[in-house]
Amino acid sequence: MKDAQPKTIYLKDYKAPDFLIDQTDLHFTLEASATVVESRLQMRRNPDSASTDAPLVLHGQEMRLLEVAVDGTTLTEDGYALSSEQLTIHKVGDRFELMTRVEIDPQANTSLEGLYKSRTMYCTQCEAEGFRKITYYLDRPDVLSEFTTTIVADKQEFPVLLSNGNPVRCGDMEDGKHFAVWHDPFRKPAYLFALVAGTLECVEDQFTTCSGRDVTLRIFVEAKDLDKCDHAMCSLKKSMRWDEEVYGREYDLDIFMIVAVDDFNMGAMENKGLNIFNTSAVLANPKTTTDAGFQRVEAIVAHEYFHNWSGNRVTCRDWFQLSLKEGFTVFRDAEFSADMNSRTVKRVEDVSLLRTLQFAEDAGPMSHPVRPPSFIEISNFYTLTVYEKGAEIVRMIHTLIGAEAFRRGSDLYFERHDGSAATIEDFVTAMEEASGTSLDQFTRWYRQAGTPEIAVADEYDQNSGEYRLTLSQSCPSTPEASSEEKLPFHIPVAMGLLGDAGNLALKLKGETPDAETEDNTHRVLELTEVSQTFVFENLPEKPTPVLFRGFSAPVRLQFDYSRQQLVAIMSRDSDGFSRWDASQKLAVAVIGDVQGAYIEKGEGDHPVDALLVEAFRAVLNDESLDPAMVALMLQLPTEAYLTEIAETAHVEAIHFARKHVRRYLAEQLREEWRAAYDRCLQEGEFSVTAAAIAERSLKNTALGYLSLLSEKQSIDLARQQFAQATNMTDEMAALAVLVNADQEGADSVRDEALKDFYTRWQHEALVVNQWFVVQAGCHLPGGLERVQQLMQHEAFTLKNPNKVRSLIGAFCNGNAINFHRPDGAGYEFLADQILTLNGLNPSVASRLLTPLTKWRKYDPQRQGLMKSALQRILKEPELSKDVFEVVSKSLKE
Repeated sequence: MKDAQPKTIYLKDYKAPDFLIDQTDLHFTLEASATVVESRLQMRRNPDSASTDAPLVLHGQEMRLLEVAVDGTTLTEDGYALSSEQLTIHKVGDRFELMTRVEIDPQANTSLEGLYKSRTMYCTQCEAEGFRKITYYLDRPDVLSEFTTTIVADKQEFPVLLSNGNPVRCGDMEDGKHFAVWHDPFRKPAYLFALVAGTLECVEDQFTTCSGRDVTLRIFVEAKDLDKCDHAMCSLKKSMRWDEEVYGREYDLDIFMIVAVDDFNMGAMENKGLNIFNTSAVLANPKTTTDAGFQRVEAIVAHEYFHNWSGNRVTCRDWFQLSLKEGFTVFRDAEFSADMNSRTVKRVEDVSLLRTLQFAEDAGPMSHPVRPPSFIEISNFYTLTVYEKGAEIVRMIHTLIGAEAFRRGSDLYFERHDGSAATIEDFVTAMEEASGTSLDQFTRWYRQAGTPEIAVADEYDQNSGEYRLTLSQSCPSTPEASSEEKLPFHIPVAMGLLGDAGNLALKLKGETPDAETEDNTHRVLELTEVSQTFVFENLPEKPTPVLFRGFSAPVRLQFDYSRQQLVAIMSRDSDGFSRWDASQKLAVAVIGDVQGAYIEKGEGDHPVDALLVEAFRAVLNDESLDPAMVALMLQLPTEAYLTEIAETAHVEAIHFARKHVRRYLAEQLREEWRAAYDRCLQEGEFSVTAAAIAERSLKNTALGYLSLLSEKQSIDLARQQFAQATNMTDEMAALAVLVNADQEGADSVRDEALKDFYTRWQHEALVVNQWFVVQAGCHLPGGLERVQQLMQHEAFTLKNPNKVRSLIGAFCNGNAINFHRPDGAGYEFLADQILTLNGLNPSVASRLLTPLTKWRKYDPQRQGLMKSALQRILKEPELSKDVFEVVSKSLKE
């Protein structure tokens, strides 16, 4: 390993910085051979530091120091000490100017952190610790500075020069060079710094803020992508208006810029005034982008813009507080998307992600609290736990104190901490003061890892009309604490009671009815003890409890619903999320029947509960329902989710059972599927309205079922749709059907479609990535060999994270039947790729490890093979900190 004993960093060891940087002046000279960075830092000792005579220790990696000076005096080598990660200045005063000049090589920077080249442009990614690859600096979130940046480069090669803040001046120089100066008046930590230089075109628009200021909006892209910016620009303007109306937050600079970059480790980055985006998160055009892609662009544009306040104007004190900005902002962007589209569909999509992937993370070796107590490499903690579970915690606060108090709390938080680095306690305190509600117990959500489990028991007394509902909570053991050490959480339980005719009125025993209650069939209970009993009265019948409506808390619910009860919730409950959730529970039970029969008897024509068929038929025939909601309810739980909820994942049984049930539903409901397909056919101009997306969603769900029919001509409809599609949503849906078809003659149809698709779209990188994804996910035998062959394709490279995720990531995470081959070849393949990427891009390599970290989920033979692959990775002598942390924690028994 590069560092034989990687250092663990602990939250408990936090100390205020010894020095502060009031002003940062950066000068970049961009050259093909090397880039020279000169920085001038106006520094002073921090009055809040416990040390009054500490030396100045700066972060820095992978650069050559050319000169260092203090107050204009160049230091000799005895005046400083240099290591691979630090520059230490032995003696400095209380106030001084530090100047350093360094040389870096962006073209050789394959980690895509710091300053690097993406195709023909220079760009940066500094979160979390990339700035230390640019110049020597106090690279920590609690050191905020006012930045001025000067960029010098060849004008012909790099006509566009961008950085944070507002443009100050620009001009031409000798030898064909030019310069640009940018100034950001708002203090920020180094991780929010950004620089872009290249040959770019831009789409420009204007936005007038609520106070009447005009802001220039620009999206910079390569010339070929100018026709893919309109949706992002529209999304940006809607985000700016929404943040003003819902949170009272107005944009503060004169210009807001987005740059699309092809080589990028993340989705996007919220650098102040200059957001750098992965091309996949900003470019959208009906011909090249699916509906999901359009919605993703809208959500990510909003997310990064919302960071201007929840992340930039108020940043986090240290990286342990990462969810302070990310969890809060994910909640904000989810609410924005819900307001722009279907609230229920958005909630279902978010919960599906949480249950399938974050719950698995909570149950695995990398499990950690939303605010982790320690880390080795911070890049490994940009996780679903920090982001998605963090957002759920914010949502629970919103539920507990109400929308009005939450808005008062956010106003107080922004006012109190504007221009500073805050903590999670600061956020919670603002919410407490604004609402008058104690959230002391609630903060355990930030400190305790794991997914709470809620066991439910109920009892109805027909004579008295009383219904007793007992809720008990527990939390499994996780690396930081055993289940016995876990203290009870404060859990909001949104609920209703369902009777034969619909939802029943709710009245807790001894409670005085509230005349102001708008809906007496819905309420939020607060579970704070290990076990609590709630007694409802005046009920004429034994109800079916509908618990955690809207997924009011990220928990696992344990209640033995009958299948008839689930059908009742599917058809009659007032909460859309609960109806979808019931459909999933019913499908899980029916798939479980077939799964058990497969384990006992092997393949065969195993019976499928007719109740599922009739429930699906009722949903399909109810044209009053939102088509998007219908499509969600009729999609069976994924293999990934079925694996996550299984105590031991039987790979072949899960795959067979789900496929068997899908085929049965296709056969039994063929007329209904075709009717749904036909009524959702669209004519006229393409639209990304919620209604249009809903119709396409249901149509393509129906197409997927119709393609499973056994007759040879069952894929003709998909072939016709593929040939006639006028948008990428319909084209990709048809292609996925053809790629997975196993009927007689399907091979030639599949090969022809794949060839035709690539021929037409080979010059559109993002579309080719989708082409990789659909082939990586093909469940037919030979999946590993197909992926290995595609790695030799002209369009694939390991140096581009999007390509890696589209092919290797999609295969290993989404194609269980082929990745988990009994011979372990899939595990060895993934280990090979991780070892290669370890030297190219450690951040991407560590994220690819996730499938192997779940080895405890599988049978003993697969466990051994997966552990063997992990052990082989661990033996690599030059292992990065990123990969080492994940592998070493994964192998702990």
